[in-house]
Amino acid sequence: MSRYLAFKAAFEILSASRLCPIIRRQSAAKGLIFTLHRVLPDIPADFAPNAILQVTPDFLEQAIIKARADGFDIVDLDEAVTRTKNPDSTRPFVVLTFDDAYRDNLEFALPVLRRHGAPFTLYVPTGLVDAKGEIWWQALEDIIAGNERVRIQDGSVGQYAEAETLAQKHQLFSKLYAHYRTIPETERVAAIRALADAHDFDLAAHCRSLIMDWDELSAFVSEPLCTIGAHTVHHYELAKLPVDEARTEMAMSADIIARKFGRRPKHFSFPIGAPVSAGSREFELAKELGFVTAVTTRPGAIYQEHGGHLTALPRVSLNGNFQKRRYLDVFLTGAVFSALNGYRKVNAA
Repeated sequence: MSRYLAFKAAFEILSASRLCPIIRRQSAAKGLIFTLHRVLPDIPADFAPNAILQVTPDFLEQAIIKARADGFDIVDLDEAVTRTKNPDSTRPFVVLTFDDAYRDNLEFALPVLRRHGAPFTLYVPTGLVDAKGEIWWQALEDIIAGNERVRIQDGSVGQYAEAETLAQKHQLFSKLYAHYRTIPETERVAAIRALADAHDFDLAAHCRSLIMDWDELSAFVSEPLCTIGAHTVHHYELAKLPVDEARTEMAMSADIIARKFGRRPKHFSFPIGAPVSAGSREFELAKELGFVTAVTTRPGAIYQEHGGHLTALPRVSLNGNFQKRRYLDVFLTGAVFSALNGYRKVNAA
């Protein structure tokens, strides 16, 4: 059984069993932090492997309503920190976080958040805002979607991969995505640029079409509900970088935001955020650089013990492949996701 089908089965069993409210009542979790990326009303195409990063405005609204109906307060990160560290705080919380500053957040997410008075955090990768980086995961999807044969450059040798059928496209995406995640960032950048060049694909224009510019971001800076967080300059997986380069990526992103908007971010999100993307070295760097919190994509709820590990916070991804109203019970049961960490409350290694 594939990982996706296993998760789907687990979601169905948990949502049908009505165990989630019981698990929540028994859990010592203080709350949870949701990860979101894109918010779009469109139905994804048949080939859309990045649809996991996309939810509809309606599902976002359902999540907000359901969280509050179940007794959760939707709070900003500063309040979440206060409650996490306070042993007497018992009312559960949800924090909404959006990574990457996608333009659709302005058009489709912000109206929902304003309508419900829901605080949220927007993590900004400054180089992408300047269109000086690559949304490489989406570029990979779009290049494969638009071609029946894909030219892949391997050093000085080019080879073609068939991508005519839906199955071939999915297979090729999975193969290349996994490869790009395992190689050094310099090699990954070179590989995606070679792939783009081979198909006359303008990476800068692609980035500009997807990510807000500084003028558009100003709408969020002036929004009382919004907390702006840092998300590196180039959206690199920091654990793959030498320590000085990783530190520069983190510090410079906060410096640029401070120069642009007059406030230095106190909160940080690790790009991609998996264990291979950010680990104990990066957690210490975030602390060293003065960030109050830093979030990963390691799954799990927030516990009082996280008060001593605020730069290694887990999140729960609102996954685009699981947008059924009944699944919200599962998403809101953060302790279920902590099981993916081996039932450890804190995973900061």
